[in-house]
Amino acid sequence: MRKYWILPLFLLVFYGIALGDQRPRLKVYISADMEGVGGVISENKQSSPQGADYEKYRRFMTLEVNAAIAGAYDAGATEVVVSDSHWNGENIDTELLDHRVQLVRGFPRPLGMMQGIDDTFDAVVFFGYHASEGQENGILAHTEDGEKILEVKLNGVSVPEAGFNAAIAGDFGVPVVFLSGDKATCDEAIRILGPIETAIVKTGSGFYSGTMLHPEESQRMIREGVNRGVNKRLHLKPYKVVHPVKLEVTFKDPFYAEIVSYFRNVERPNAHSIIYNAIDMTDASRFFSAIGYLHDD
Repeated sequence: MRKYWILPLFLLVFYGIALGDQRPRLKVYISADMEGVGGVISENKQSSPQGADYEKYRRFMTLEVNAAIAGAYDAGATEVVVSDSHWNGENIDTELLDHRVQLVRGFPRPLGMMQGIDDTFDAVVFFGYHASEGQENGILAHTEDGEKILEVKLNGVSVPEAGFNAAIAGDFGVPVVFLSGDKATCDEAIRILGPIETAIVKTGSGFYSGTMLHPEESQRMIREGVNRGVNKRLHLKPYKVVHPVKLEVTFKDPFYAEIVSYFRNVERPNAHSIIYNAIDMTDASRFFSAIGYLHDD
């Protein structure tokens, strides 16, 4: 008689597996920078591809990215996209990277550090970020291209890279749920974005100095923080700016402001600044990405 149970049992197992695979879609976008990786305190030695210790610290970056990925999947993610967004966009070690993700690499790209984001995502994670130019005890603190740019404003509000990128995600209705970096970076992000989850992997005592956690401790904090952040995504609001977007960029050298002012629809309120009235954040990002490639040589 037991053989008559084989077919019903097979169907029960088959349909159980099929239904079990139909989890609700949960897409997580990770924008990865490097200055905020645990242990990084030097651009020339550690976070520049020409640096003597760059290979070691890109490995640390990849391990921390993997921790963020694991945290997203711990929280039920069904798809994760990682954007390598430091320097030339070719920093993450692809052999060490978690095989479950898609990776955005290389520059230039229209949405910069947020290339690939759209309204199908449910949460955004900022990993390895740094504070904006001039933040006290912000390790390697700068705003976008630190050699050229002093400040960026959206509708009159000064924003770090986390604010600019959050506004891009906000245009698609996607909230930022987590950020890792030094204490100055995490504090600045919370002031702008609200009660997101953070992982403070180091505390600065100067531009090139700070107190660090062990890499394994940083990875643990990132994994647990991303898990918490993704789980609280429905309680966090996207960071939205009103359209049209008034993008104001202040350059350290007035040369760049002069050149950018030659474009149509660009104002120059003073020697160092330009204003571009963008349709939305996609338009603002495309314009900003283009002027980032200006050179004086």
